[in-house]
Amino acid sequence: MGKRLLVVDDEESIVTLLQFNLEQAGYEVETAKDGAEGLELAKQQPFDLIVLDLMLPEMDGIDVCKQLRISKVQTPILMLTAKDDEFDKVLGLELGADDYMTKPFSPREVVARIRAILRRAAQANQQPQLTEDVSEMIRIGEVDIFPENYEVNCRGQALSLTPKEFELLLYLANHKGRVLTRDQLLNAVWDYEFVGDTRIVDVHISHLREKIEPNTKKPVYIKTIRGLGYKMEEPLLDA
Repeated sequence: MGKRLLVVDDEESIVTLLQFNLEQAGYEVETAKDGAEGLELAKQQPFDLIVLDLMLPEMDGIDVCKQLRISKVQTPILMLTAKDDEFDKVLGLELGADDYMTKPFSPREVVARIRAILRRAAQANQQPQLTEDVSEMIRIGEVDIFPENYEVNCRGQALSLTPKEFELLLYLANHKGRVLTRDQLLNAVWDYEFVGDTRIVDVHISHLREKIEPNTKKPVYIKTIRGLGYKMEEPLLDA
């Protein structure tokens, strides 16, 4: 495959397990045993994906992720955590991680997650660049979505969305008026079973609402359908 991965974890057994299985899957693997070393490697060398542990010496995974995104390093990040605390998982996603897994995990699942993330990243990079032609634009209320160049304007302002936020918004927009379950959104946007953990959908919905809703406490675009999922609607902005 020729893909280069960076594994940042201070547990030698985890590093050995991941390195062996990832190399067996055809990836080139570099490793780092603390956050500071991982950050330097990620900033100095090109990697296709970073597997980043949350609890690290010198600098924890949250800070590494934050510093990488501040430095405009957009390498996809799969965050590992031994904690069950939802706050840590949500914070990692908010700071720019693309996915997370809770220890213990199976090597097969790690490889599957990495393949899915890399596939999505490749699809995003291969999108043709659209300059003037806006014929494919989707307009819902005051939100304009440009599928071919991954851009969104809201109330005349360009929005900064992560690839997953964009894909989720686009999927909701393409199914406007339909109730979509969390499992449907997981399978459509993340392209694999997320082992029943639908929290990641709720996190991204919350992010989208913060960016497009006039009032997040009374959303007019993305409605929660209690007990079912979510639905995107044409808002009654003058109501």
